[in-house]
Amino acid sequence: MTLARGRQLGIDISGQPLFEIRARPWQAPDLEAVDGLLIGSGNAIREGGAPLRRFHRKPVYAVGATTAAEARLAGFSVARAGTGGLQALIDTIALETSGEKPLRLLRLAGADNVPLYPAENITIEERVVYEQAALPMSPDLEGSLRKGGVVLLHSAASTRHLEQECQRLSIPTEALALAALGPRIAAAATCKWAEIRHAPSPNDAALLALAKDMCQESRKDSPGKG
Repeated sequence: MTLARGRQLGIDISGQPLFEIRARPWQAPDLEAVDGLLIGSGNAIREGGAPLRRFHRKPVYAVGATTAAEARLAGFSVARAGTGGLQALIDTIALETSGEKPLRLLRLAGADNVPLYPAENITIEERVVYEQAALPMSPDLEGSLRKGGVVLLHSAASTRHLEQECQRLSIPTEALALAALGPRIAAAATCKWAEIRHAPSPNDAALLALAKDMCQESRKDSPGKG
């Protein structure tokens, strides 16, 4: 979806996976102890397996519009879709439900996830339902990165793994710029990169707009480059 949107914007864009998403076995809590599902990635919907089907009648609180769309496609109703990350989402929910009965959420997450700090009127029970298995960089991707360009990053784990692979293969990071989905993803970078910027809001439209601007600025600075 990111590649298709990028090409519609006229960006010369390609993509290769640095991770393989793998389901993890998990045990669902009691159905009556859950008021809703807190979902931070469509991976949780795709990899939740048989235990997830027990919760089809529970409303979903999704981190963003894309994750909400995944939930609807799987047959869930969406109570709210956030715009600024899971912490911002639960903070908003806490304000809206203040003074009401405490809301009990079941968070379905990946093995690499950010800690959340709910208000007193929200309880969160967590289950890890998938993991990201790191993959070695392909020769095609290695060759592309050696030519320079802008790399789009959707997670802090991808930032760290990209750096490790660049160091392993002696790819010069100084010739590469990073466009990150959010500030936490950008902050995970420790190598010397040509530039590191993050999207003003955590969605693909903002990230692709940022990447397009960075590409155009790079061409202005180096008019001889394609």
